[in-house]
Amino acid sequence: MKIVLDVFGGDNSPAEILKGAQEALAESTGFSLVLVGDKKVIQQFVEENGLDVSRVEIVDAEEIITNDDVPTEAIRNKRNSSIVKGLEYLNDNEDAKGFVSAGSTGAVLTGAVLLLRRIRGINRPGLCPVLPTVTDKNVVLIDCGANVEPKALNLLQFAKMGSAYMKSVQGIDNPAVGLLSNGTEDKKGNSLTKEAFPMLEESELNFIGNIEARDILSGAVDVVVSDGFSGNVALKSCEGTAVAMFKIIKDAILAGGLRAKLGYLLLKPVFKGVKHRLDYNDNGGAILLGLEKIVVKSHGSSKAKSIKNSILQAKNLIEKDVVGKIKEELGA
Repeated sequence: MKIVLDVFGGDNSPAEILKGAQEALAESTGFSLVLVGDKKVIQQFVEENGLDVSRVEIVDAEEIITNDDVPTEAIRNKRNSSIVKGLEYLNDNEDAKGFVSAGSTGAVLTGAVLLLRRIRGINRPGLCPVLPTVTDKNVVLIDCGANVEPKALNLLQFAKMGSAYMKSVQGIDNPAVGLLSNGTEDKKGNSLTKEAFPMLEESELNFIGNIEARDILSGAVDVVVSDGFSGNVALKSCEGTAVAMFKIIKDAILAGGLRAKLGYLLLKPVFKGVKHRLDYNDNGGAILLGLEKIVVKSHGSSKAKSIKNSILQAKNLIEKDVVGKIKEELGA
């Protein structure tokens, strides 16, 4: 199994990306990495850090797509970039099963749609992060940015893909599916959600109806279905709220005097556990579901730990045959 890694994508590339690759190879076996980017830089890191050359292949790519580039123009004009070369390698090699990048989200999504094959029956892939809930289980939010203006049929396909993911990876027999809306009543929502609602209701899925954004992390559902615009706003709101709450708590402890600081020392293991559950570095990246091969989009500010986890996440998705499970769900 080969996993293709974009070495020059992300705010902390290439150093943190290469460190993440090294950690992933050290932690797990059964796969090799195709490192895409400036060959001289990558080769120097491999030699200096003693990476197992039998598990490493280097693909030279001299250009870099940045967040300032227009995604469609960059994919067409920067053919020698690490994103384009990596996706082309993934598409052209049967033993290459997955792609990981912390680069420009727009470029990764555009490149994947233009250069990779979609699963038969899927019109548009959906970007799908895995989020923690207040219970001991996770929830997937699909879509969170790949499709700003989808059709109702796309939402139905998102629901089926999300349900297949939760069955195969999370081990949930009958995932509960909710449609993100501005109220829980059946008639709430915009024209898109109102059109999608009966389609979801008539499907074989375990559709429980509309849910509000405040219920995403409640554990009430396993799959949250949304258009890319609303889903992205909801995702960033969750991330921002978590960061704000930790800062408020930290500021309150610092301003609370000796008693507050002693209380913090007693509760430090609890805070550490909460931070671990909410930290994207510990949870890998978002999966682009709907393609014939696995694509994992890591956070742009990912460091080595997050890249390592994204690589191992891709390996797990390949081993669990998520693509095959989605095909089965569509076939049903």
